[in-house]
Order: sequence, then structure tokens, then C-alpha cells
Amino acid sequence: MDERRLLIALNAASSLTRAALCRLAQTLAAWRDAEPGDAVAVAARVGVPPEQLRRALAARGRTGELADGELARAAKHGARLVTCLDEDYPPPLADLGLPPPVLYVRGALGAAPAVAIVGSRRMDAYGREVAECFAGRLAAAGVAVISGFARGIDAAAHRAALAALDGRTVAVLGCGLDVDYPRRQRDLAAAIAERGALVSEFPFGAEPRPWHFPIRNRVIAALAWATLVVQATPRSGSLITAHHAMELGRDVYAVPGRIFDESSLGTNHLLADGALVARSPEDLIEGGARHGLALPGQRPLFAPGAAAEAPPEPLPPPPGGTAGKVLEALPPGKGQTAEDIAGRLEVPVDQVLGVLLELELGGWVRREPGPVYVR
Repeated sequence: MDERRLLIALNAASSLTRAALCRLAQTLAAWRDAEPGDAVAVAARVGVPPEQLRRALAARGRTGELADGELARAAKHGARLVTCLDEDYPPPLADLGLPPPVLYVRGALGAAPAVAIVGSRRMDAYGREVAECFAGRLAAAGVAVISGFARGIDAAAHRAALAALDGRTVAVLGCGLDVDYPRRQRDLAAAIAERGALVSEFPFGAEPRPWHFPIRNRVIAALAWATLVVQATPRSGSLITAHHAMELGRDVYAVPGRIFDESSLGTNHLLADGALVARSPEDLIEGGARHGLALPGQRPLFAPGAAAEAPPEPLPPPPGGTAGKVLEALPPGKGQTAEDIAGRLEVPVDQVLGVLLELELGGWVRREPGPVYVR
């Protein structure tokens, strides 16, 4: 079986959860030849709910149809599909616990060092000025600017990077590449594709959903050596991006703001918890030099994979419901099996497995050999 086409087919199968899809892509060899009657035993071995494995096996039977459909749409929209099996799959994404198995790319990702610039959709004049200043200066220095293509800080950062001579920028989307979201930004999308790339892990036709954006944020954090948060409220998605960056050992910078402004509460909280202060773009350029970041016209000091010691980690609010109970059942630093947690909470192990996958995708837990899960 063509594993690459199978990954594309699985990614296009709407019946699979994103977390289960990522796990199944990691364990492809362990289940790709399984029979439906073996679903329960095989699912336990690879760490997904049996129903998700049954759906994957059903999608396996439609590999040709699903893969051909996605490849045809990619050709229509001037995009290409990059799987985790391909040589040009971005190496930094391998640092994720559950990396996306397929990327939809319109444009070229390039190999330039990158900084993520994220912040509020409801930026004020100060936020715009800061985002444009940092993005423009970094892009002029040869740094690719990565953001999430949302209105506000994201769009300001993309536009400022494009305004710089030879500036490059990458937009990571929370929907399919063919979906017009945010609306009336097609011109910006076309410009980004010319001088960088539009990237999504979601299949064609995938509409923007609230839960897509935290998933997207982990890709933004992984692609960059540092994340800069310009403006953020206490519950901003930008803080989730910062959380993922810290989990990955990347640097996190925050721009200080007025203590009376809600849009500064999130960034000021990051600074109080140990994020690096961003007073000017040179703070990031000098930080990159300390890591050995190679920029055009500057001495090549960057060693790929090198990272500064992560600052103390400010976690976003813990999940509620069953996910919160499962997280509480995991003492920090002590591994537990899904069966142990299910027994303690008196809930089905299939349900616990599904929740653990979602928590792993969100960066709350990690899966270790055994398999055991650690908070």
C-alpha cells in the first residue's frame, strides 16, 4: 500500500478526530494491514479508541478515491500536499508530540529562520505600530515572519513583512486552503503565497471551527525558533501559542503594555512568569545571535535544534469536564496507563483514550513507552 496516499486519504476523512489521525499516522506500520475484526486489540496497542481505528480502516478502503480527490483539488488551487513521509516536510514539526501528518502548502516554506508574531484580533493603534515595527525589521534582517492570518496583529505582521525588501512570511490557517476566511483577505493571501506560503493541516473544504485554532497554534509555535506576543487578553489564543512554544523549548517574547488595558493583561502576565521582554526588534535579533541564528549579513551562529532554557511556563486555564478529571488523575511527573485512569474515574477506557489524545494534542500530557501518560 502507498503509505503517502493513505495518509492523504486519512487526513481527508472527516470521521476521524484530529488527535486520533495524528496518532494513527505515527503508528501506521502497526495497523495499516489490520483486519476490522482485530480493531479492539490493535487500537489498544497503538493508543486510539477502537471506533477511531475502525473508521481509519474504512477510510483505508477508500484510499484511491480520497487521495485522488485531494490531489486534484490541490492542483486546482495551485497548492501541493506534503506528508510527514516526504523529504521536504518541515523538520521543526517533528518536535511536536502529535505532528500533523499532512500539510497543504500554497507557495514555498523556505529554509530561513523564523519568528512567530501573534496577538489580538482587536488590536489598537499601539498594537498595530508594534506589530509592523517588529515584523518589518525582522523580515528586513532575513527572518521569516510566521502568523495565523487572523485580522488584527496577525494581518499587520504579514503585511509589514511583505513590505520589507525580500521579506518573507508564512500564514498558518485554521481552515482549508480553499476557504475564504477571514473574508476579504484574498489579496493578502495571494501576496503571501508569492513571498512565502499559506499552510494548513486541514483538508480542502474544512470550515474554520473554534477548536481548529488551538490546533493551528501548535504549528505556528513549532515552525519558529521564537514566538513574540504583541497584545493578548488573559484568555487569548496567543497565550496557547506561547504555551506550545515553551513546551517545545522555544523562546517566548512579550511586548509590555499598560496595566489598565485588557489587551495587555496577557502579555504582562507572560512577562511576570518569565517570558523575555521585547523592547525592540533588536532584542529578538540579539536573542537569535545568542542561539547562533544565521541571518544574511550576520555571522552564522545558529545550531539547528539549539534552544535556550525555557522560561517558567504559564499554563492556560485547565480544561473542564471529563478532560479536567483525567488531567487531575495524572499526578505531575508520575506516569499512568489509560487503564489505571479509567479504573480510578470509573469510566470506559475508550473514553479515557480519546480524552488523553486530545490532551496530548493540546500539550497537556505526553505519551511515553508502555504506553503511559505523563502530565
